[in-house]
Amino acid sequence: MLVIYSILLFLITMAGGSFPLWNRNWNEQKMNYLLAFSGSFLLGVTLLHLLPEIFETTGHKAGLYVLLGFFLQQAIQRFTHGVEHGHHHLGDHHHVSIWPIFAGLGFHALSEGLPLGMHYTDPNTLPSLFTAIAFHKIPEAMLIVSLIISDHHSSKRKAWSLLVLFALLTPVSGLVTHELGSLSDSFATIVPLCIPVIAGSFIHISTTIFFESGTRSHDMNWKKWSAILLGIGFAMLTLIGHG
Repeated sequence: MLVIYSILLFLITMAGGSFPLWNRNWNEQKMNYLLAFSGSFLLGVTLLHLLPEIFETTGHKAGLYVLLGFFLQQAIQRFTHGVEHGHHHLGDHHHVSIWPIFAGLGFHALSEGLPLGMHYTDPNTLPSLFTAIAFHKIPEAMLIVSLIISDHHSSKRKAWSLLVLFALLTPVSGLVTHELGSLSDSFATIVPLCIPVIAGSFIHISTTIFFESGTRSHDMNWKKWSAILLGIGFAMLTLIGHG
């Protein structure tokens, strides 16, 4: 199933990232409610599935790693300028090189793949996590591609090339994690310690989305609340059949 999930995740990311390339009317404001939905869904899956698995395997120290991941994501944001949660913080007249942003997002994409390569006691955890990450990748890919094509020194060919690379990072990371975890005992010991760090990163990203999507003033209108509650509702549905 992991191979199927990986292929689907690649295709979903490609589909999302290609949207600004063929739709001339695309703009960041049109994906605000998708962001609110994906952020709440990611938060719900993290709290309902990933954290219980983490505390079961890592113990009480998991909280420290989650906290570390939360603030590590804040540090990574200095390079990505907030693209990983669907908004850039470059201002109206930005002249920032795309490469530090892409490098930061690449690191983020690789880390997202680690939980997909793990074994979980609850069979609902992996498909729920895959779905949440897939929804998160759509606006993320849209924005990174829009930043590439807004650069006067970039071409559509360059945008397509970087999109393919970006779309491969997370699924390949999950597959490599799964294989190395099966072959190396030391790797299988280290990776579970990384998962709570990534969970902390997910919490940072999803809660930031709540305050930054929906309106220019970042207020909570009824449309934004509806998208958030819909995301939480879908996350709750993943508990059906939970033992």
